[in-house]
Amino acid sequence: MSFICGLPILECVYCLACARWAWKKCLYTAGYESEHWGLATAEEFESVPRICRVILAVYEEDIRNPQWAPQGGYGINPDWIVLRKDYGDNQGRVTPYMIYLDHDHAEIILAVSGLNLAKESDYAVLLDNKLGQTEFHGGYVHNGLLKAAAWVFDAEYEVLRELVAANPSYMLSFIGHSLGAGVVALLTMLALHNRDKLGIQRNKIRCYAIAPARCMSLNLAVRYADVINSVVLQDDFLPRATTALDDVFKSLLCWPCLLCLMCLKDTCTLEEKKLRDPRRLYAPGRLYHIVERKPFRFGRFPPVVRTAVPVDGRFDHIVLSCNATSDHAILWIERESQWALDLMLEKDRHMEIPAEQRMERQESLAREHTEEYRAALQRAVALDIPQAYSPSSYGTFHEMDAGEDSGRSSGKSSSLSSKKRTESWNEFVGRLFDVDDSGHMVFKKTSL
Repeated sequence: MSFICGLPILECVYCLACARWAWKKCLYTAGYESEHWGLATAEEFESVPRICRVILAVYEEDIRNPQWAPQGGYGINPDWIVLRKDYGDNQGRVTPYMIYLDHDHAEIILAVSGLNLAKESDYAVLLDNKLGQTEFHGGYVHNGLLKAAAWVFDAEYEVLRELVAANPSYMLSFIGHSLGAGVVALLTMLALHNRDKLGIQRNKIRCYAIAPARCMSLNLAVRYADVINSVVLQDDFLPRATTALDDVFKSLLCWPCLLCLMCLKDTCTLEEKKLRDPRRLYAPGRLYHIVERKPFRFGRFPPVVRTAVPVDGRFDHIVLSCNATSDHAILWIERESQWALDLMLEKDRHMEIPAEQRMERQESLAREHTEEYRAALQRAVALDIPQAYSPSSYGTFHEMDAGEDSGRSSGKSSSLSSKKRTESWNEFVGRLFDVDDSGHMVFKKTSL
């Protein structure tokens, strides 16, 4: 075509596409993704640094003689560790994890470590997935991570049930980093749908996924945002890794080919198409984004934590940054989250907020999170996200989850709701129409 028209049309189109891709990948910084989100408060973020330290403790072989303890130590009591399992105990099904009974914070914690680059079994779990391979309650999830989560749940639910029964007022927290973050996100969903096995109420379960892998479809990521929380540091690559990981590893010897395909794919794929693809996976739950760098400036700035339950713009683009891998490290996340929390607490001290107003702010924060969560559900429906449920038409999520927890699958739940809608329609038709002698429907006659 270029030779026939006398103009390099195809070459110009390709150059424009490459220029657009270069802008999105090279000049587009992670701070833009959350610039319109709200700021997190100290009350909702205070547990994140402590959770990071608990996850770090899982990497220690002997917690009583730690080798990589952060400044101030891990802050845990070795006598409160219920159990620890390493690769040998797990048979390569999942990364090492431990169950910790935190009496100081009234928590039962199951912590899962992240990806070990030296373990082939971890790669096998991460790469065990194909687009649309595994369905879960009306959505799609990562196949390998779901199998790892199911293995942990089957192995430990009896231990967790005993701990819940012995400590009924404690919160059950699932926490993890990287590969482990994806495992605990799906483990939380399994726990929510099997609460009868744990003997626990729904409001006593929560999850913190630190630098998680993409593990669930958009409708599930939004639906469970009131329980699952994801923490991402600035340019972290894993929550943004949209290219299939097995394709990336296969293309290591031909990076120019991979970049060319990514360029064309990002340029030609519409955002609406991405959102409406039910098989596309995302980072789970409510997002906390720690931003510490600014575009075209050097060095780190005092970190700011932004939070939201986004539907569109949910870490959709990989940011080409020299910090993309370092921002994934749990050590950096712990350090920056602690710095951010210290700044929040310092600001609160300067404001001298009375205890009564602090309690009111916590109640107001809970209401704001609930309203934001419901708004996200409604926006997902407005954007035609597949299998997205609106609280206005289906009631609250708690009611819907209670129906699922009774042992019915999402297909049965949807058939019941369809049956209710059919009955309501039949009642409506019955109020307006009658059947005449010939069997035809006619409007009812109103008496004057």
